[in-house]
Amino acid sequence: MSTGELLSIEPTELKFQFELRKQISSTLQLSNKTDNHVAFKVKTTNPKKYCVRPNTGVVSPRSTCDIMVTMQAQKEAPPDMQCKDKFLLQSVISPAGVSAKDITPEMFSKEAGHVVEECKLKVVYVAPPQPPSPVAEGSEEGSSPRASHMDNGNSNNSEVSRSFVDSHDKSSEVRALISKLSEEKSAALQQGNKLRQELEFLRRSSGGKSQGGVSMTFVAVVGLIGILLGYLLKRA
Repeated sequence: MSTGELLSIEPTELKFQFELRKQISSTLQLSNKTDNHVAFKVKTTNPKKYCVRPNTGVVSPRSTCDIMVTMQAQKEAPPDMQCKDKFLLQSVISPAGVSAKDITPEMFSKEAGHVVEECKLKVVYVAPPQPPSPVAEGSEEGSSPRASHMDNGNSNNSEVSRSFVDSHDKSSEVRALISKLSEEKSAALQQGNKLRQELEFLRRSSGGKSQGGVSMTFVAVVGLIGILLGYLLKRA
């Protein structure tokens, strides 16, 4: 706030939220600190660029007055968003009953002996708010990177589960095969024992037969046992 003997002005800078090809406005509030009527006049270094309403007027004792400053649409932004334009607000005590239409330039002439209070105001450009960040590249419409990450995590978990199930199934098959081979081996051993018992029985019961007959039977039984043992060894 700028405080003078006659008027206080708020704010002390004219701030415009700059946008290309768009009129932008900023407001000043004048407060009369005295018990007198105070006339004011607003000047600018670039009158074609700004519209000031009202640019002259009278503020009643202990009251306020708002001034609207509108910047015309601009075709290009200034370098580094810096503006060299300035405003000058002049104020002077005026007789009671004076209205805005009664204000003349001579009222603000120091050469005429009038006590004129002056306040200089700078123009400040403010950058417009930035738009929200776009969706990260590679994400599908309607889905977020976090969702994609969760999907990948679920997929990995599924693959691990399938691998575990497959390994478990293969282990079950191996155990089943080993069990089957063990059963076959046990059955073959039992069969071999049975054949040996039968051979022993044949040898005892054939006591008086020729050596050749007994040898043929013995060879046949031994051959069968060899075939069974060879089969079991191959399967194991």
